Amino acid sequence: MKFTHLIEINVPDNPLIAPLTRIQLWRGLVLRAERPTLFVIGLDTCDILERSFDNIKRELRFGQLVIQDLVRFDDLHNVHYQVPAQNEIPASDLHMTIEEPQPGALFVRFDYDDHAGDSVSTEEAFYNEFRRSAYLEADIDTVRVIRQLAQEGQLDAPMQ
Repeated sequence: MKFTHLIEINVPDNPLIAPLTRIQLWRGLVLRAERPTLFVIGLDTCDILERSFDNIKRELRFGQLVIQDLVRFDDLHNVHYQVPAQNEIPASDLHMTIEEPQPGALFVRFDYDDHAGDSVSTEEAFYNEFRRSAYLEADIDTVRVIRQLAQEGQLDAPMQ
């Protein structure tokens, strides 16, 4: 299943939504990778197994379920989550890409790909619709948390 959607970050017509800078948005997306327990419901722990300048290898624990993934960073542009196939979990990818069609007009494009074929059964199609809805809600919540952290001043200084 492939699923893509776009979330508008700065809404010029709505004075109730404080605008974010590209740097604040970027720091929030990086923080989601480095401290996902702030963002992901049901995630018990996240251990960083390896770190380099532009990626981290993580181990995520959801109860008894353990998932390892690799997160790559394209500075101020894209965060790519890559989950290799492991145990009963198929390979999948998530790209979070910052788009700025004009100065200050920020969006995040979320691209999901589970590498399954386009031909699915009626039952699989039903579950795919459920997953799309869950992904959308999780991504809206990610932006909500980033806004909250920015409002608290937590995204104004470089991360350590």
